[in-house]
Amino acid sequence: MTPTRRTLVAAALTAPAILRFGLGAAQAATTLKLSHQFPGGTIDEGDFRDRMCRKFAKAIGERSQGALEVQVYPGSSLMKTNAQFGAMRKGALDMSLYPSPYAGGEVAELNIGLMPALVTSYAQAVAWKSAPVGRKLTELLESKGIVLVSWVWQAGGVASRERPLVAPSDAKGMKVRGGSREMDLMMKQAGAATLSIPSNESYAAMQTGACDAVITSSTSLISFRLEELSKALTSGRERSYWFMLEPIMMSKTVFSGLPKDQQDLIMAVGAELEPFGQTGAKEDDTRVEQIFSKAGAKVSQLDEQVLGQWRELARETAWKDYAGRNASCAELLKLAEQVA
Repeated sequence: MTPTRRTLVAAALTAPAILRFGLGAAQAATTLKLSHQFPGGTIDEGDFRDRMCRKFAKAIGERSQGALEVQVYPGSSLMKTNAQFGAMRKGALDMSLYPSPYAGGEVAELNIGLMPALVTSYAQAVAWKSAPVGRKLTELLESKGIVLVSWVWQAGGVASRERPLVAPSDAKGMKVRGGSREMDLMMKQAGAATLSIPSNESYAAMQTGACDAVITSSTSLISFRLEELSKALTSGRERSYWFMLEPIMMSKTVFSGLPKDQQDLIMAVGAELEPFGQTGAKEDDTRVEQIFSKAGAKVSQLDEQVLGQWRELARETAWKDYAGRNASCAELLKLAEQVA
């Protein structure tokens, strides 16, 4: 059949797309699914971790000119929280903003992302990425099928149903959610009972009395409305023994399947958003105090002496246990201690 003028014009119009993207990429846009456990909002309002994911999605879509799209699934709406890391390793989930110690059961080394009293300031936390400990952690994750796209650290505090949990001596007899195996070891040594749940289950645990105190990031204390159930807050604004690494991660299988320009774009946007993440975390350290105070909770701070007590307790328990897990853990801990 002789081609009509219409088909020839249509072919001419599609030719630039083929020339620009190559024959293999001249199909529909690649869509990546980015999951997280935190409450959803908008790009301008709500939990900064959700906003960070939405900013990431917007930048990727715009700068790839629609060739690469990212869909954000908040509130564990795509899959359950604890399943996300394993799914990324298998290539069944593209991306997640994921608390690294949640994956400690699969990869023991990742518990260093919430090692009590190891990181005690944002300056120290941010320095990890370019330090030997950050490079080692990045290499380790890649060997396990995960690419670290955007580093985010958050300080945390303690929301208590009744009495404050400030010093180690306060923990005796309390049921505490710490957030990692290592945090639990330290709390048990202080005399607390512990329970292991994702932070998005904290409200129900406190509401039922299964938990007396929840230690989590300032942002989660706000997003999960724990001020409604708490009479006391120990703030992480001035200093804290609870700093968690909550990066945007990506399946290496999926990442490796993308063309080089899209890989570079993903890593560039991830790095560019890190200041936004750290600013959001710091702002919430202040905002959580305001919210809990307004709700009638007593707000306390840690001083250097009390922080030192927690550090000694952590060194005897969590640090020692972690270093004894395997040679890789011991090396990571040693490298982390070198970051002042």
